[in-house]
Amino acid sequence: MSNETSTKVAKLATRMAISSRDEEDILKDKYSKLGAKVTAVNIGGNITESIHKILESALVASKRNGLIREEHLHEGAVIGATRDALMQVCNRANGQNVGGKIGVARMGEHVSVCIFLSIGLLHLDEVVIGIGHRSLPL
Repeated sequence: MSNETSTKVAKLATRMAISSRDEEDILKDKYSKLGAKVTAVNIGGNITESIHKILESALVASKRNGLIREEHLHEGAVIGATRDALMQVCNRANGQNVGGKIGVARMGEHVSVCIFLSIGLLHLDEVVIGIGHRSLPL
C-alpha cells in the first residue's frame, strides 16, 4: 500500500459523505470490488452540542459495517480521524445548526473520515467539508 492508497481512500470517504441515501448501497458494492469498505451516516443539530454524537456515529457505523474491529487501535484510528475532520469544520460551523453526513472508507491499513455539512444561516446555506486520515494495523 502506498501514498496513492491513502489518497484513494480519502476520495472514497468524500464520495460517501456527499452521496444520497439511494447511492450508498450502490457505492458500497462498487467500492467492495476495489477492495475497500465504506459506510456513511447522516448527522445534524448544533455542531457544538453534537461533537460526542458525531464521534460515536462514525465509530458505530465503522464497526457495524466491518471497516474496523472492536479493539483499541482500530477504534482510536476512527475517533482520531473523525476528530481531525471535526476540527476542520468546527470553526466555520461553531454554534450553528448543521445537517450533513459522515463518510468513512478503509482500504488495507488506511482509513479516512470525511464530514460534509450544510450550515444554516438564515436563508443562506454555507457548505463545509473536513477530512481526517489514520493508518492502522491489518
